[in-house]
Amino acid sequence: MRIGFIGLGSMGVGMAGNLIKGGHALTVWNRSADAAKPLAEQGAKVAATAAEAAAGADALHSMLANDAAVRQVILEGGVLDTLPQGAVHVNHATVSVALARELADAHERRGIGYVAAPVFGRPTVAAAGELNLVVSGKPDAVAKVQGLLELLARKVWPMGDDPVRATIVKIGGNFLIGAAIESMAEATTLTRAHGVSAKDFLAVMSGSLFASPIYQVYGGLIAEEAYSPAGFKMSLGFKDIGLARAAAEAERVPMPFASVIHDALLEALAAGDGELDWSAMARVAARRANLDDSRD
Repeated sequence: MRIGFIGLGSMGVGMAGNLIKGGHALTVWNRSADAAKPLAEQGAKVAATAAEAAAGADALHSMLANDAAVRQVILEGGVLDTLPQGAVHVNHATVSVALARELADAHERRGIGYVAAPVFGRPTVAAAGELNLVVSGKPDAVAKVQGLLELLARKVWPMGDDPVRATIVKIGGNFLIGAAIESMAEATTLTRAHGVSAKDFLAVMSGSLFASPIYQVYGGLIAEEAYSPAGFKMSLGFKDIGLARAAAEAERVPMPFASVIHDALLEALAAGDGELDWSAMARVAARRANLDDSRD
């Protein structure tokens, strides 16, 4: 199968590599050309433009940062005019509900399949092909790319025909991750103020009551203050919590804790921490309590 892959950030590069390992011919594109070099060494063709990466593809995967990037590259960059009819575009980005609907309509008008397949997992998980993919789209489009999705994922979670369904599951899931991080940030600040280190407290919590990947992974980052390099940047977390608030407002769904997380992330961005991992919300909580960031 001829595959295009657009967006080779910390997640996309590992995902594209797994498609190559699966025996597929890839044409890749990234705004920063240097990101494509490891894939070129694995046999991928490097395109000069996103539209060139899409030309003649049976399937196109994209992993772009936000709504603005998806709009600029996919809707305004000639990609949909280049993809042949009958091809399928698999969008792995976390986008707004409004843009998900717009994308579905734009693809439908051109006779191109559209599958929303946002991912849960960090860069190391992506590179290992162990992501959780939440997938929705028309059955024929999903069936065409099912084998490709399985190369990327530990599990593919079907969410029905409407691409909005996978999109809102991803938004809701990222809200839950943000809520867990903020809860750990506040709880560890409380224990530190009373002489118990974040490392000791989180070892108990992640090994007993909250023995789950989110608490273990992000708790470990908080315990070690391992905020850089970021697996998921604070700025991206701020974007995703904004998507949750917008989706909630559209349907009149009160989400008071989303506002708490939003404000913590905004405070971090104001302090210049936007490039840190969003587990660094613990730094915000510590500053509020007049505790420094050094380890106990």
